[in-house]
Amino acid sequence: MSAEIKITPFKKVLIANRGEIALRVIRTLKEMGIKSVAIYSEADRNSLHVRMADEAVCIGAAPSPVSYLNIDAIVTAGKITGADAVHPGYGFLSENADFADAVTKAGMTFIGPTAKAIEMLGVKSTAREIAVKAGVPITPGSDGVVGKNFREVARKIGFPIMIKASLGGGGKGMRACLKEEDLELMMKTAQGEAKANFGDDRVYFEKLVLNPRHIEVQVAGDNYGNVVAFAERDCSMQRRHQKLVEESPSPFVDEKTRAKLREAACKLVKAAKYRGVGTVEFLMAQNKEFYFMEVNTRLQVEHPVTESVCGQDLVKMQIQIAQGEPLHITQEEAAVIKCHAIEHRINAEDSERNFTPCPGTIEEWIPAGGLGVRVDSHMYTGYTIPSYYDSLIAKLIVTAPDRAHLLERSRRCLGEFQIAGVKTTIPFHQKIVNNKDFVAGNMDTGLIERMMAAEKEAAGESKK
Repeated sequence: MSAEIKITPFKKVLIANRGEIALRVIRTLKEMGIKSVAIYSEADRNSLHVRMADEAVCIGAAPSPVSYLNIDAIVTAGKITGADAVHPGYGFLSENADFADAVTKAGMTFIGPTAKAIEMLGVKSTAREIAVKAGVPITPGSDGVVGKNFREVARKIGFPIMIKASLGGGGKGMRACLKEEDLELMMKTAQGEAKANFGDDRVYFEKLVLNPRHIEVQVAGDNYGNVVAFAERDCSMQRRHQKLVEESPSPFVDEKTRAKLREAACKLVKAAKYRGVGTVEFLMAQNKEFYFMEVNTRLQVEHPVTESVCGQDLVKMQIQIAQGEPLHITQEEAAVIKCHAIEHRINAEDSERNFTPCPGTIEEWIPAGGLGVRVDSHMYTGYTIPSYYDSLIAKLIVTAPDRAHLLERSRRCLGEFQIAGVKTTIPFHQKIVNNKDFVAGNMDTGLIERMMAAEKEAAGESKK
């Protein structure tokens, strides 16, 4: 163990986030005997994470730019409450190198990778360069941001291509271009969206893999060069690049491919000297060849799926690593698959009306329960969902010994989960777990769009 790294247990941690993930972190902190500090906007005054924390600080008005994205306000909250460290959660500032740097300069520990690692891996084109040097397979692409010669670069790669924001994430700033005559329009659209969401209009190109799977690998690395990779998550069930359902292990991935995925993920994070918990995302073709997409340098929304499968508390792991502790798990232990798990993201949206957000007051809240069921949520009866933030209101995580039982249990839980007062995506999840292709494990990133198109066509036929 290096003498330069000192193990310093935290006494108090500020959570730079809101809602479900803030509550999730608070619970682990309580179990570790660490005090918690919640931050909240004026719109979140009655949120459950504010009630559950040991201390809470209002940092501004409802809009994110003056609250949850306000670096100065959050760092000040940490300093005045005497926090030793800051946990960023996911979203908001969780992958912002400037925030990580500001936290460190203020004398607190950022619970996550270094600002340098965030910066290196956060720029997707740079991350591709690291992958190439580490020997990790990547899709043919522009090998960096594209400039005025974008037409020439696209022709060299060959259509179809995917245009991606260099600082992108969450499906923003991404456009598929199937043929050359659409290239200029798709470029302008992707650049405009990138500028609006990330303040940077740089884009890069990748070869578009048709009918791919979205497969990701959870990794963890400590300060001593130790890295482990867990069983993959299949996140192919997406709508407009937004994940709706995630499961582990993937019904498509065999043991040989699984070992290759873990090896590739470990190579990449070691090459980046990565510290903390993160996720390496891959596109997998129908022949099981896979290609590196990006690294998420934070906790994922779907981390409970991996926690269920491997039996580890990933938030606790993040905190231990940030305190200077070595990993408490070996690769052999990390590779063990204890069960099958699935996560249903339940949003306050009307799936019958193109998934329109439905903020409002929860009039009834009766979550599913029973064996193999976990619900991560900050909802309660009487809570009013603000209109300013993401529409995620709950994550239903279900486990079972095998996939067949998993789907049976999911159907039972989705039928049991009762929410009144707002529209939710539960009815759409019920359609997913009864879809013949999903049940057979034959999904790709286009399955949900095909489901919706078939439903629309059937509705049109019934009106004739």
